[in-house]
Amino acid sequence: MSVMKRLSGVVQAKANKVLDRVEDPRETLDLSYEKQLEQLQQVRRGVADVATARKRIELQAEQLQATANKLQDQARTALAQNREDLAREALTRRAAIATQLEQLKTQHDQLVAQEDKLVQTTQQLQARVEAFRTQKETLKASYTAAQAQTKIGEAVSGISESMSDTGMAMQRAQDKIAQMQARAGAVDELLASGALTDLTGSTDPIQAELDKASQSGQVDAELAQMKGQLAATAPAGALAKPDKAAQPAPDDKVVDAEAVTDEPEAATTADADPFNLEDKEGES
Repeated sequence: MSVMKRLSGVVQAKANKVLDRVEDPRETLDLSYEKQLEQLQQVRRGVADVATARKRIELQAEQLQATANKLQDQARTALAQNREDLAREALTRRAAIATQLEQLKTQHDQLVAQEDKLVQTTQQLQARVEAFRTQKETLKASYTAAQAQTKIGEAVSGISESMSDTGMAMQRAQDKIAQMQARAGAVDELLASGALTDLTGSTDPIQAELDKASQSGQVDAELAQMKGQLAATAPAGALAKPDKAAQPAPDDKVVDAEAVTDEPEAATTADADPFNLEDKEGES
């Protein structure tokens, strides 16, 4: 029995927790207000039923009173005609009707008292319902404001469910981007070190040497073309510069030859330098 009680308590606690989580106080207040309106409607219906019964008794009493008056008149008429027996019978019936009228009067008084009580109850219940309606609307407005304030605070602080999902999505995206960047860098390093083979290029080493030689030949050709262009733009004297090292002078004339050729050689050297463009422009 203790195990069953504990199990029942656990189930009830879980159920209450779930209900508290899904319950909306505004909906609960609206439901309570609707139930109070139903009770008020039932009380009003009871008042109407009692009033109907009272009215039916009043009509019945009026009919019996009319019958009693008629019997009294008939008794007088029969007595005037020396029909005492008929007059006695009419008065006997009138007496029975009077008894019924007394009973109807008692019932009528009870219904009137019950009707008055129900009317007072209806008025009190009406006042309570109106007060509850006002309080209900106030509580609903307060709950809505508190709920909105809570959502705004959670959104600002970043602890709301939507903001948490957004933050987690951004964090996952940043982690994936960092992982992909690290992977791309690692692959580049492995390709550069030769640990991995570039499948988009040739795997033949001889073909690689041939491609390298072709690239080197192309570089040499471009370099020779640039030298030819520079030679074409240089002065004519620079191309016919004599080589003094190939024709040594006699010993006794070394000093004179060097003295004689110093100045022209300097001028020739200055003219033959194709990159000395600033000095030329300055002299011109």
